[in-house]
Amino acid sequence: MHTVETDGKCTIEEMALAARERGYKYMAITDHSKNLAFANGLDDKRAVEHIKRIRAAAKEMDGITIFAGIEVDILADGELDLSDSVLEQMDVVIASVHSHFQQEPAQMTDRLLRAIGNPNTSLLGHPTGRLLLRREGFTFDCDQVFSAAVKAGVALEHNAYPDRLDLRDQHLRLAKSKGAKFVINTDSHHTSHMDKVRYGILQLRRAWLTKKDVLNTLPVAEFAKIVRRGRPVLAKIKQ
Repeated sequence: MHTVETDGKCTIEEMALAARERGYKYMAITDHSKNLAFANGLDDKRAVEHIKRIRAAAKEMDGITIFAGIEVDILADGELDLSDSVLEQMDVVIASVHSHFQQEPAQMTDRLLRAIGNPNTSLLGHPTGRLLLRREGFTFDCDQVFSAAVKAGVALEHNAYPDRLDLRDQHLRLAKSKGAKFVINTDSHHTSHMDKVRYGILQLRRAWLTKKDVLNTLPVAEFAKIVRRGRPVLAKIKQ
């Protein structure tokens, strides 16, 4: 979920209240990093300050766990857009491509593999980058990338926003065959966007996936442990 700190329309507290009203047990605030200048993305200093605000809001909010996260850009060479010392303070790190879509498949594959190899990466965001009716997804070696994600313990985001629905059904089936796990993510920029999760659920059902394939069907403590890839959990878990 995104907030007014970058390109969202609502505050941390407004997003959390809306999530709690929908019966969610946990949520993640994942604003953008600095490479997305048009979205007022966060640099290292602002990211650390934002973590503090999220933690403060989480402390005051009963009935829901709020994870401090980031949607960090995967740069053209596969490096992530914020320093490791900042990323390791996050509960959830979604690594996403937002630029240089025309790279050759081999170069894009290497780029994604390098991002997956960063120990702070929790999820690979909207992995093909497609925008329905506007942009075809970029090309990479799906077998290699999905297998590397499984080996590293990096989950794949399924972005439920209707413009994306990325991954598509064939990719979901392929990734599942490799042993991948998924997170259905609404990519909410407003409280009303949370209702779009149903599109993600339908897409995964279309690919014959079940709740066993989806990490954010797990209890909050299990989810937190997995997305931290075995490192100590930082968020205060509310049962």
